[in-house]
This record gives sequence, C-alpha cells and structure tokens, in this order.
Amino acid sequence: MTAVDVHAFEVTVDDATLRGEWAGDGAAIVLLHAGICDRRMWDAEFAALAERFRVVRYDLRGMGDSVPPVATDDRPFSHHTDLIAVLDHLGIATATLVGASFGGRTAIDAAIASPQRVDALVLACATPGGTPWDDVVRAAWLEIDDALERGDIAAANELELRLWVDGPRRGPDAVDPELRAWVGSMNAASLAVVWTGAGERPLDPPAADRLGEVACPVLVVVGDLDVPGVVAAGERMAAEIPSARLVRFPGAAHLPSLEQPGRFLADLDAFLAAADRFPVPSGRA
Repeated sequence: MTAVDVHAFEVTVDDATLRGEWAGDGAAIVLLHAGICDRRMWDAEFAALAERFRVVRYDLRGMGDSVPPVATDDRPFSHHTDLIAVLDHLGIATATLVGASFGGRTAIDAAIASPQRVDALVLACATPGGTPWDDVVRAAWLEIDDALERGDIAAANELELRLWVDGPRRGPDAVDPELRAWVGSMNAASLAVVWTGAGERPLDPPAADRLGEVACPVLVVVGDLDVPGVVAAGERMAAEIPSARLVRFPGAAHLPSLEQPGRFLADLDAFLAAADRFPVPSGRA
C-alpha cells in the first residue's frame, strides 16, 4: 500500500465544528459513518481508497470529535447541509457518497436536496428519512431509553450492540469480540454526550417519498442478519431508485463493511469501476 499524506480539517457551521481528514488525489469520495460509530469505522476504506481517490471522512454533528456546545442544542441544522458545507470548505464540486446506516440517510438527503453535488451513492444498511422503524427496533429503543434515563450508559450501549452489531438473529458469541468492543467504545462515547441534536431539521418532504428523484448511480448494500425493517428499506430503495442495484451480505448484520471489509471493498471497487470517471483498481485481492 502506498503511503499518502493525511490532512486534518475543521469546518464551522452555525457554531458547530465538524472535524475530519482527507487524503489522496483524484475524484472525490466522502465516507459517512453509522450512528453507532464515528469516522474511524472507515479506517480500512480510507487507507485503501486514498491510493486512487481524494477521500474525505468526518464525524457527523454530535458524534466523535464534532460535538457542538450544549448552548447550540436547539439551533436548527441538517446533516445533509453540513455535508455540503464540508464539500464547499474542501473545494469539492461533486463527490461520490458512501454512507453506512445514518450516514447513508444523510447521503440520500444530500443527493435529493443537492443533486448537482453528488455523482453516485453507496448505501450500506441505510433507511431513507421518513421510513417508520419496525417492531424490533421500537422494542429495543424502549429498553435503551429506559437504561439512559437510569443513567446506565453501559447497559444502553450493550442493548445497541445487540440490536445493530449482533442483529436479532444471532447472539454476541457469534460476532468477533474485538469488533464488538471497538464499536462499543465508539458508541459509548456518543451516548455519554449531553448534546441531543434537538434542532435537527430533516429533509421535507422526506426521502422515503422521493426515491424516484435520485438520479445518480446507486449501490444498495444489505446485511441479511440486519433488522427486518432495514433489509426491507434496502430492497425498496433498490426497486424504486432508477439507477440502483442491490448486493446482499450473508452472515453480516447492520455493519457489513466492518464484518466483511474485504468483500465490501471489492464490491465498492466494482461499483466505482463501472463509472467512466473512476480508474479501474489493480492488484487488490
């Protein structure tokens, strides 16, 4: 792997400072993390893609290193406009967006609100805004909220790991313990943050009602062991977005890029290589 220089950046949007880094040259790719993680979930992809692209990753507002002051808690904001602010700050006219879960939701919103800024989408276990959660998620959230009200962050974190990392169809013993601990460390930090994001203004009308407006090529990734509602949302996006195709990850739950990083990178490479503006990868196993 060729060494590349990594450049840290900060973007201040309405008193919230978004922090991340970029590396490499060429067509731009932005990696958007899941809500249970932070930008570190993309370590493998960031390093590999920076050999051929200009790759950007940052912590979404309220997560990782991008936690705003409590005083701005109810100030209106949108994650997709934060994303456009990052592109503007870095001088990026258009980018491919690779989003996991909540990061995927942000990517879809950006592609609908600012289609001229988005070349392509990769949506890993994402649900478009406005999609109702299924009974599995709603039941889990009742328990998670109860744990948080008791101040038991450890219990809430474990419940989130069972929901998203393990998935409803397997137990913790079926998951790599190091992966589980790493995701848990990222999520515990987010759960401990006082900022609640009460000022968020989602896309209106929501993306779930506007999938036909997504005009760019889209790769939809689903983990077969994910919660049923997320799998169904992926299938719906693949059916309703005009230029979308679906890939399934058997044996993976909500974070297939972390459970099966080699396969995820291979599928990502194939998708990028199918577009004329991207170089064809060479020599990657």
